[in-house]
Amino acid sequence: METLAGLDMAKVVQAIEWFHQAREEGHAIFVAGNGGSLATASHFVCDMVKGASFGKDSRFRIVALNESMATVTAYSNDLGYADAVAEQLKNFARPGDLYVAISGSGNSPNVVRAMEYANSIGCRTLALTGRNGGKLGELAALHLNVAEPHMGRIEDAHHVICHMIAYSFMES
Repeated sequence: METLAGLDMAKVVQAIEWFHQAREEGHAIFVAGNGGSLATASHFVCDMVKGASFGKDSRFRIVALNESMATVTAYSNDLGYADAVAEQLKNFARPGDLYVAISGSGNSPNVVRAMEYANSIGCRTLALTGRNGGKLGELAALHLNVAEPHMGRIEDAHHVICHMIAYSFMES
């Protein structure tokens, strides 16, 4: 309970507004993570594609970049895993799009490099991190940090944040 009490709700509201603006303006949303954070990213994208879009006049253009194993492993094999997300953004992202990185440590090189690239082309950038926020926290325009050392609690809080965002659209 203490973990969630430390969330900056004004930043969650700002994130929801960014998702609203992306949907209304036709911008794409790209989400990435590793391990448990990849599972969170995938779950979140499913909630947004189906739950927050189905039956609605306005739908989200959102994708989890780590889900195409063929693409991820091709980049990983030929360039290195640290480039697997940024290289995909180079194919798809445009200025004004939203890049969301989820990392418990805030230091996963592949999502950090993608954050750097997204910033360089004028994407909005959002990071969900834990602990001290790591490099992602420093790079993101909007940083939702779960200042907690326990990875399980960080991941739980990230799920809650993602559900807060998704359900704000499902229930409206």
